[in-house]
Amino acid sequence: MTSPLRLGIAGLGTVGVGLVRIIQRNADLLTQRTGREIVISAVSAKSRTRNRGVDISMYDWEDDPVALARRGDVDVVVELMGGENGPAKALTEAALDAGKDVVTANKAMLALHGQELAERAEAAGVALRFEAAVAGGIPVIKALCEGLAGNRITRVKGVMNGTCNYILTRMEDAGLPYETVFEEANQLGYLEADPTLDVGGIDAAHKLTLLSAIAFGVKPDFDAIQTSGIERISIEDIRAAADLGLRIKLLGVARVTGRGLEQSMSPCLVPADSPLGQLKGGTNMIVIEGDAVEQVILRGPGAGEGPTASAVIGDVVDIARGMRLPVFGQPAATLQAAVSAKATAAKPWYLRMSLLDKPGALAKVAEALGNAGVSINRMRQYDHDDTRAPVVIITHKTTRDAIDHACTLAAGTGVLVGEPVAMAIEED
Repeated sequence: MTSPLRLGIAGLGTVGVGLVRIIQRNADLLTQRTGREIVISAVSAKSRTRNRGVDISMYDWEDDPVALARRGDVDVVVELMGGENGPAKALTEAALDAGKDVVTANKAMLALHGQELAERAEAAGVALRFEAAVAGGIPVIKALCEGLAGNRITRVKGVMNGTCNYILTRMEDAGLPYETVFEEANQLGYLEADPTLDVGGIDAAHKLTLLSAIAFGVKPDFDAIQTSGIERISIEDIRAAADLGLRIKLLGVARVTGRGLEQSMSPCLVPADSPLGQLKGGTNMIVIEGDAVEQVILRGPGAGEGPTASAVIGDVVDIARGMRLPVFGQPAATLQAAVSAKATAAKPWYLRMSLLDKPGALAKVAEALGNAGVSINRMRQYDHDDTRAPVVIITHKTTRDAIDHACTLAAGTGVLVGEPVAMAIEED
């Protein structure tokens, strides 16, 4: 039996407490599977006295997380504090500089500083693992780095934020407006301290940044992802989509084209009977396409104490077994800056507009779309009041540029009430 693997855990929120519980509950199992004992030497968090529902009295306490990283009795630093900079980044840098392996769930830090940290870790010959940073309990990082390493990946797409998926499916199931479900999610503790990270698509875009880096061998570049959130999705959109046999999802898509790498995180419509369309609540789903494997679909819980802590301990187990892999699946020095490309593939689009309830309004909109080269496939007009008439249009396949031009021309007709809502329809 080799010496124990000693952990220092910084951050005792939901995930940190979950990790402590797993280590305490499954200590014998972890030893059997790794050939060495996994123990906790010390912990650090904002409050020492807070009741967390788990006994941490046997562990040393550090008020300063950086001091945790420098302890002689810590082999692996587990960073679960969050935040793209500040204490989390300082802790991670201190741990790497001290020759300590690091396990983190911090997607924002890696999306913005991943290249620098990866180079630092690999120069020091230590591991920087982050399975828990993407899709909770789904082992998608391991799948890309190991199981699918022989594939040339052509596309990664999926639902990567459980809170947004909860809001959208709850709106549909209960017939509730966005504002009501948003407040409900907030009361349940589903939203980040800054809710725009969730509903604005930022959290999910952080995750897509990391998946793209591994899948396509590029430097993490959060700014390259075209990002929009679900704030403008109304109950009218939810109902219209259902009426058309579709469902709305916050969908991340990254794919290689002849012009470069397309990356987007935005609300899209998918067939209701498709795997993505049937995804409910806080569940995540990642679809990976490669030249040899064709398509792999990974589905599971995207957040929560147990699933995310499960991903953390999975990384710890790999370190205990002596596994040392490049941070993003290949040496950081070989990662290339991606050539960003705007999506140009033609696809059907969903447009919702509120028109002034007066003769000729619909004709003006149809003319605007025609002038932009956008052809109408089908159109539905819903019940309206005396001032506005909601209209939903499904186009034939067209490009994002053509849709943007059509919306600009429609806005110039003087018959719209508010801005149009436009969402791509992902059919495959």
